[in-house]
Amino acid sequence: QVQIVESGGGLVHPGESLRLSCRDSGFALNNYAIGWIRQAPGKEREVVSCISSRFPYTTFIDHSVKGRFTVSRDTGKNMVYLQMDNLRPDDPAAYFCAADRALEGYACSTLISSYDDWGQGTQVTVSS
Repeated sequence: QVQIVESGGGLVHPGESLRLSCRDSGFALNNYAIGWIRQAPGKEREVVSCISSRFPYTTFIDHSVKGRFTVSRDTGKNMVYLQMDNLRPDDPAAYFCAADRALEGYACSTLISSYDDWGQGTQVTVSS
């Protein structure tokens, strides 16, 4: 069973950076396509990024964060990261890491419904 834990959220000023980390206590994260999904208060969840399970990795970055967010994997550490630079006042949300167990290979999904296992989320706050 995939047991996902996110970390790295916090309170930053506009323009600053955070790196979110996603790990799986069962050491299975390398096997799955991984999505980063955020949910702001009063809004629906949205996939901001995803990465395929197989190298060379296919990645997706939503247009709202393109040029500022980067997704990566460290297979040696069984970790997935979301580097968030130049954070803006419209970025605050709970950020979730989720695994898509059905999708293998060189693809990742932008559909919320594709993701089977979710972490508890980590909060990102941007305030001046």
